[in-house]
Amino acid sequence: MTALTPAPVQDYLAGLRRDPHPRLRQIAEEGRAEGLPLVYPDTGALLHSLARACGARRILEIGTAIGYSTLWLTTALPAGGMMITMEYDPDRAARAREHLAAAGLSDRVNVMVGDASRFLHKVDGPFDLIFQDSDKALYEPMLDRLVDMLRPGGLLVADNVLWSGEVIPGYVERPTHNAGDTAAIAAFNRRLAADTRLYTSFLQVGDGVSVSVKVDTLLKTEG
Repeated sequence: MTALTPAPVQDYLAGLRRDPHPRLRQIAEEGRAEGLPLVYPDTGALLHSLARACGARRILEIGTAIGYSTLWLTTALPAGGMMITMEYDPDRAARAREHLAAAGLSDRVNVMVGDASRFLHKVDGPFDLIFQDSDKALYEPMLDRLVDMLRPGGLLVADNVLWSGEVIPGYVERPTHNAGDTAAIAAFNRRLAADTRLYTSFLQVGDGVSVSVKVDTLLKTEG
């Protein structure tokens, strides 16, 4: 549980949330038991809602882990929709495939194994929604390519943009995250906020989520 949202609020929201597939609970339990980097359930619900709201038929995910966020997104796809998800760790990718097969959705997902920063040039867009949840140091270096792969009006969503509050200088008394990763996320956030190709909202959901809409024309900035 993130310290950014009080426990009673988390519990209240959890009681209202309706999961779109029963397999999500099993994946979440496995992830918690092993300390794996899965999205928070509220983040998963947001991803599902965003995918439905933008009518996504093609989704790209960077950072599969064992398929938790993948399942949240895939359950939002219509018949004939397709998701490509990239995972560096082959063991985690194999487990994600098992979960998706058990959920009856493996025909809608292509799990690619390897370094996403090297795969991106092999994947053709456009995508309706892209979810970035990979190595934090790679967020900013991947940004231009991901924006290019989005359709106009498409969504780029990134997780962990608050990083347990550690992106705010002095807010966390005893930081626990790698300082380099913290600096990378802070730089990514600044880049998103200033990028005129996108309109970005930063949300206090889970560990912080950015939602960027690719605009048709460059946004004017006030100077």
